[in-house]
Amino acid sequence: MKTRYALVMAACLCAVGMTTQGAESAKAAANQAVYPAAVLPFQERGADVKDYGQKVSDILFATLSADPRLFLVDRSEMQKVLQEHEINLSGMVTPDQAVKVGKMTGAKILVTGSIVDADKTLYLVAKIIGTETTRVLGATVKGKSSDDIGPLAEALAKQVADTITQHADQLVAKEVKLEDRMAALKKELGDAKRPTVLVRVTERHVGQATIDPAAETELTLFCKETGFDVVDPKAGDRKADIVIQGEGFSEFAMRHGNLVSVKARVEIKAVDQKTDKIIATDRQTAVVVDLTELLAGKAALQEAAAQIAERLLPKLAVK
Repeated sequence: MKTRYALVMAACLCAVGMTTQGAESAKAAANQAVYPAAVLPFQERGADVKDYGQKVSDILFATLSADPRLFLVDRSEMQKVLQEHEINLSGMVTPDQAVKVGKMTGAKILVTGSIVDADKTLYLVAKIIGTETTRVLGATVKGKSSDDIGPLAEALAKQVADTITQHADQLVAKEVKLEDRMAALKKELGDAKRPTVLVRVTERHVGQATIDPAAETELTLFCKETGFDVVDPKAGDRKADIVIQGEGFSEFAMRHGNLVSVKARVEIKAVDQKTDKIIATDRQTAVVVDLTELLAGKAALQEAAAQIAERLLPKLAVK
């Protein structure tokens, strides 16, 4: 009897240990940094490297996509965004362009560069640009002009991934606490008169029901915490000076082991109730990684809305 009891207790302790270990692994996975990145076309410099630019960017995208430390923005979506905003990016990307692309796609890091053929030597040069910090780092691979481009591009991809993870603090802005963001916004608003606002944002998560309006809640929070009077949407628009309205959506992007990447986009406009004029418009894309699709989706919508609030609210205050 004692032997049986001991075996049962041992099994229970083992199960508890496995559960604890699993929870710790999940927690560690959630804290693992995953960097949203985008691969742009590479410039070709030299008569013998024609069509190499597309090949190198294709190999980089395929190789980096398999790296659990990175989340790659979908290339077709990237191209669509660039075309819509008439942005032509090749190997030369200015800091202003990098910031703009990051804002529209959620990418915190851009990877671009050049293929150079000089004196029978082939150089693959990558530029790694932080869209939040505008810091530029580099990675280079050298080979013979007669070498196959595939292995060289794969070697460059490894250097790029290592550079991003080793120098992420230079490329990606440090996370700012909510209270610090609020304090900075209050300081910018100063003594300006805050109008009464109403916030109405429709939201959906592709493939799942939306439990509550994350973006609307975040915008309302920023308004309340920075001194704006906020009207309940149920009370109607007439009591508000300005209506902040728009839509947001989030969708599953990619899975990294125990982690799920979700991308969200929020588009907002502020309308003066007396004149029906649009005072300001804004949009923001955000990518968040979490343990579940639902949590990541809500967090991505909240982050996109928070970034919009930081830019939008100063435009609504009357100084």
